[in-house]
Amino acid sequence: MASLARLRLSRKLPLRGVRAIQTSADTTQLQTKPEGDHTPFKVKLHEDSFSSYRCDVPELEVEVTKDQLLTMYKQMQLVRRMEMAADALYKAKLIRGFCHLAIGQEAVSVGLEHGILPNDRVITAYRCHPFAVLRGGTVTGVLAELLGRQSGMSQGKGGSMHIFTPSFFGGNGIVGAQVPIGAGVAFAQKYMEEQHATFALYGDGASNQGQVFEAYNMGGEAYDDQAKLWNLPTIFVCENNKYGMGTSAERSSSNTEYFKRGDTIPGLQVNGMDIIASLQAVKYARKWAVEEQKGPLLLEFVTYRYGGHSMSDPGTTYRTREEVQRMRSTKDPIRGLQTYIEEWGLATEQELKQLDKDAKAEVDAAVQEAKASPEPEAKDLWTDIYYKGTEPPVMRGREREEVHPFPSFPRVIADKRLLV
Repeated sequence: MASLARLRLSRKLPLRGVRAIQTSADTTQLQTKPEGDHTPFKVKLHEDSFSSYRCDVPELEVEVTKDQLLTMYKQMQLVRRMEMAADALYKAKLIRGFCHLAIGQEAVSVGLEHGILPNDRVITAYRCHPFAVLRGGTVTGVLAELLGRQSGMSQGKGGSMHIFTPSFFGGNGIVGAQVPIGAGVAFAQKYMEEQHATFALYGDGASNQGQVFEAYNMGGEAYDDQAKLWNLPTIFVCENNKYGMGTSAERSSSNTEYFKRGDTIPGLQVNGMDIIASLQAVKYARKWAVEEQKGPLLLEFVTYRYGGHSMSDPGTTYRTREEVQRMRSTKDPIRGLQTYIEEWGLATEQELKQLDKDAKAEVDAAVQEAKASPEPEAKDLWTDIYYKGTEPPVMRGREREEVHPFPSFPRVIADKRLLV
C-alpha cells in the first residue's frame, strides 16, 4: 500500500523542464488604447496560455473590441444565472432526474461561440445548457425543458440532455457517444463541400472511451500525408474540468495531457479560464480545419466546475471546499473578464452591475414563463418520433397487433401488411 501511495504521489509531481499551462483568468495585458465601441484594439495573452503538440501555438497578440467584450460579459452572466436558477429549481424538486450544470466553465462556451460562425456545428455531452442558448435557443426554452413543459426546446419531452437547435446537435447522455456523431456531422459537411467545421466536445471523464479514439482514427490522418484517412473538419474539444464525476484526472488517466492523445492529430492545450485565450484558440482551430484544410485538431480547455458532477453530487467528497473557494476567488472567468473591462476603461463597475441586474431579471422572467407553461399531453407521446415530413403511415405499439396511425393518417390501420 505504501508503494501504491508513493506511485500516486509521483504522478502528481510536475515534470522537470515542462511549463504548466496558465489557468488564471486575468493575465492578459492591454497593448493599444481602445477607441470606440467597434474599433479593434490589441491585447496580449500570457505566454503560457497555450501548449501545443505537432502544431504551432496561436498568436499571443489578439484583436478585440469593446462591444465584443461587453457582449461576452453579458452572455457569461446570463448563462451562469440560468444555471443558478436550474440549481434552485432542482433543489425545490421542480426539476427531476439528471441535471449537470456548467457554473465555472463559461469561458469555454461563450469563447467558443464567438470564435465560430452560425453554420458551424457544435455537439457536446450533458453539460449542455449554455451551448443551447448560445446556438440559437432561449433561456426560457432551456428551463422549460428542464421542468418538462411544452415551451421547452424539445417540447418538454427531452430533458436536460436532449436539447437541440439547427446548429447544435445536443446534449447527449451516453458518455463519449457524441464524439463519433460529431465526426459524422463533419463527414457530412465535407461530403456536401461546406466550408464549416464541427466542434465535438467531451469531458476528461469521457477521454478514455474507446469510441473517442475510434473517432480520432476515422477523422484523422496518418503520418504519411499520402495515406490520409477521412481528414475531416472536426475539432475534438476536451473540457478538462479536472474531475470525471468524482474521480480526479490523475487517478483515471495515465496521460493527463489530453491534447496529446490524438496520436497523429495535432493538439492544443488552452487556458479555459481566460475567455480571450479561449476565443483565440477556437479561431485558430477553425482556421486550421476550414480555411487551411489541415483536417482535425484536438483542443483541451483546462477549466473548472464549481458544483458537483450533477445535482446529486455535493462535489466535496473528492475535493476540499477550500479548493473550490480558491478557484472561485482567484480564477473565476467572469471576474477575470470584469477586471479587463474595468482596467481597460471599457465600462465602469456600476455599468457592469447593471448588466448583472439585467441578466438576473431576464432569467427570473424566464423561470416564471417556464413554470407557467403546461406539461405535455398524452397525445404528444406519438409526436416527434420521426423528423417532420418523414413519418411512415403507422407505428407499431407494444405488440405487433397494436398499430397506431400518425396524426397525419387518422384512419385506423388493421392490415399489418401496411407496417413499414
